[in-house]
Amino acid sequence: MTSPLTLIDWSIIALYVAAVIGGGVALSRQPTRSMSEYFLGGNQMSAWLVMFSVIATTQSAATFLGGPDYGFRGDYTYLGASVGAILAALVATRYLLGRFYELKVTTVYELLAVRYGEQAKRAAGGMYLIGRVFASGARVYIAAIAVAMMLFFNVEPQSVILAVCVIAVFSLGLTLMGGVRSVIWSDLGQFIVYFGAALIALFSLWSQLPLTLTEMIAALREAPVESLSQTAGDPPQVVNKLMLFDFSLDFAKPFTIWAIFTGVFLLNLGNFGLDQDTTQRLLTCRDAKAASRAMIASALVSIPIVFVFVTIGQLLHLRYERPELMASAGELLPEFNGESITVFMSYILSEMPAGVRGLATAGIVAAAISTMTSGLSAMSSVLISDFYRPWREARSGADPEHYVFAGRCGMVLFAFLLAAMAVLCFYWQRYTDMALLEFALAVMAFAYSGLIGVFFTSVCSKRGSSRSVIVALITGFVVILAQQSYVVDALGLPVLFKSLSFPWQLLIGVGASIIVCMVGNSGQSAIDAGGAEIDAGVAENDAHRL
Repeated sequence: MTSPLTLIDWSIIALYVAAVIGGGVALSRQPTRSMSEYFLGGNQMSAWLVMFSVIATTQSAATFLGGPDYGFRGDYTYLGASVGAILAALVATRYLLGRFYELKVTTVYELLAVRYGEQAKRAAGGMYLIGRVFASGARVYIAAIAVAMMLFFNVEPQSVILAVCVIAVFSLGLTLMGGVRSVIWSDLGQFIVYFGAALIALFSLWSQLPLTLTEMIAALREAPVESLSQTAGDPPQVVNKLMLFDFSLDFAKPFTIWAIFTGVFLLNLGNFGLDQDTTQRLLTCRDAKAASRAMIASALVSIPIVFVFVTIGQLLHLRYERPELMASAGELLPEFNGESITVFMSYILSEMPAGVRGLATAGIVAAAISTMTSGLSAMSSVLISDFYRPWREARSGADPEHYVFAGRCGMVLFAFLLAAMAVLCFYWQRYTDMALLEFALAVMAFAYSGLIGVFFTSVCSKRGSSRSVIVALITGFVVILAQQSYVVDALGLPVLFKSLSFPWQLLIGVGASIIVCMVGNSGQSAIDAGGAEIDAGVAENDAHRL
């Protein structure tokens, strides 16, 4: 099947790509001579700019395709999960962000060095790198679905793999140009384009439905669903697709109110306070107050953004699954080799008019680029700051420019690893048959379970040691791994092990990690902002900052 993109569409996409490259070249003209400038932007980024960068980092392709997919399949409970994000932002602001600025760290894992020593810091940084390869690889895979449909108009394995390579090469080139400063400004541009594309798609879809707002609400409030237990002649069962908060005790659902205040809260806490991918952006602000404003604002501004994407999915449900409401016999859902996960892309490529389709497709490209650039700089900063620089300084040392060059080499390495992980996720997601959004969030639990358990022990207790930190990080990862469908099936474990949604899996992993970490006893007191440990940590980090 040939691509439906016209010359006008391709021209719009080419213009966008040229603008992105031009912006990257312009930002790269400012020389970068130190790690502080390259990885933290010299702590000169404004709070509003960082806010949009955080939004682009935490959403991008996962929300662009996953949000409509979730709305098409389900209800508004993902929007209700924003409560967990806001609560997590407040907690991270209160207990973590100020610590990072007091210690003047480049990576959040340097906090553990003050409490448990360098070995614990490196272990946490290593776990972050493994988990981030998993999580960012999953998002790159989701972005590659969209790019494959745009370039090849199919989602065959070879097309998705080629799309992954295109995203990796383009994103790597953009990230190498100017460090985190370039990434943050690029994130702002990507956000404007992909959210603008979503608004255009929402307006286009709304105008095509022969329904009033009242009729849409009524139809979504009582949506018929098929049931395996339903027999011929029985009236159809209905569900409320407008439901915002689900109070049921169904542990297989990812966004019940109970899951929101437990696992979803923990997931967002890990994202805001312990994930270098996000905290690196926050640490580019001038001070902790500006970073706090950026963090809380990002959680609040995300609410209307999520609402738009989920609403797109709801309207797609009316268009493709409710023929009785359409003026004609109804529209058939375009299929790409039977793939139902690409319903939003199917609509963009099949039904949006030329030109408008190009704008929407440019938004897809923006989401894809933002997905990968957000991870490369953060992962490289951890690799260089927590592993390579201490190793090099203990031997012969090096000038600041050397570490900037090493940071660029680290980005090349992680671009390759993310691309490989994205290919693996192509088969992983199909095995689990999870919705795109749930799949992207579930993969994040691999790193977060151990990290949250370790940081909780460090901040809230006097327990833990370097050795117990390492074992706790491994425990958190293994507990999440043991709950994956492919592991349960391969080892013949009870089906119950894979029946829980990702918030409950994360809760179990964090609990196990806390228990293991508290077994150790270093004999040290918890971190005190006014104590000698903080002073020593600040002095040590000041000596290393370049």
